[in-house]
Amino acid sequence: MPSRRRSAVLGEFTVFHVLWGYWPVLLLPTAQASEALCSKVTAPSTQALLSTVAHPPAAAPQAIPVVHTEGTLPHQGIYDISNAARRDFSYMRDLALAWQHTQDAALLSRLTVYLDDWVKTYQLSFNPIDETSFDGLIGAYRLTRSALPEATRERTRAFLHAMTTGYLQKMAENQNSTKKIWSNNWQSHRVKLVTLGAAALDDAHLLAEAKAAFIRQLDANIHADGEVMDFAERDALHYVVYSLEPLLRAAMAAHLQGQNWIDLKGRNGQSLRTALEWLKPYADGEKTHEEFANTKVRFNIERRKAGVAGFSGQWQAKKAANVYWSASVLDLRYLETARRLNNTPPRWLWAAASCR
Repeated sequence: MPSRRRSAVLGEFTVFHVLWGYWPVLLLPTAQASEALCSKVTAPSTQALLSTVAHPPAAAPQAIPVVHTEGTLPHQGIYDISNAARRDFSYMRDLALAWQHTQDAALLSRLTVYLDDWVKTYQLSFNPIDETSFDGLIGAYRLTRSALPEATRERTRAFLHAMTTGYLQKMAENQNSTKKIWSNNWQSHRVKLVTLGAAALDDAHLLAEAKAAFIRQLDANIHADGEVMDFAERDALHYVVYSLEPLLRAAMAAHLQGQNWIDLKGRNGQSLRTALEWLKPYADGEKTHEEFANTKVRFNIERRKAGVAGFSGQWQAKKAANVYWSASVLDLRYLETARRLNNTPPRWLWAAASCR
């Protein structure tokens, strides 16, 4: 490989960009699960990625100063505008994946425009439900950071540093709060964002803080038997998934940094693995659940009355597909369940795992 192209592909953060065949040298034993997964699952083709990025969500970036959908119904406030705008984040990730496959300067240039527009326009709210979709922007930066124009790279880095440290500060300030948003699914999404941010910044100190927050969330959010606290409050597997997905994304980011978080344990022995095992009988169809039948949360009842999909009726096991695809990166034994729920892995997995 020519030295210039090698530099562009590998970049300054080598672990993220190398082919998984090199991983046994870098990460053992967790890398073995990743390498085995990549040998069994077909990544998106270059043609498929190029076809995807040829159809942007809008004619131009849809950057807005604030994204807000939390606590609102469709057509209320800026819900619809926000929902449309945040499609840019997954598009940015797709652009980064397509560039990684092709090294096409035009794709990188297009991504640069999106990054610049968003980091110059957006004002962080530190609402993790509104901002959880920024994982697409973070992933795009991480995939391409060594090749980005210096000004874009530094602006985006500063934005992600402000996001990561800001969330960590707010978590520290509210560590002893009794409000449930500091221990339920909201906190899981905060943990995801700070871990993805720390990994994208390649900042060991911030990653250590994220790990401590992750362990605190195990203590607060997952019971000894693996049941997630959101289940008792909302009587819905929807929120079990919604709380576990971000924790798994955090564990995947830590995995790329050579750390194994799936078996980190809280005070009572709870872990991501115990939560996955608790959910698995429902994912496998051995158990069923009527969603939100006895929820204690008024907004869930409002959404059910408004006819929002998924807030009534029997839980659909396929909703756990992303949970078990994420888990399969960390432990190949979850691959069978993931494939049964959805034979095609989510495209973001390739950006999160760099499996090509």
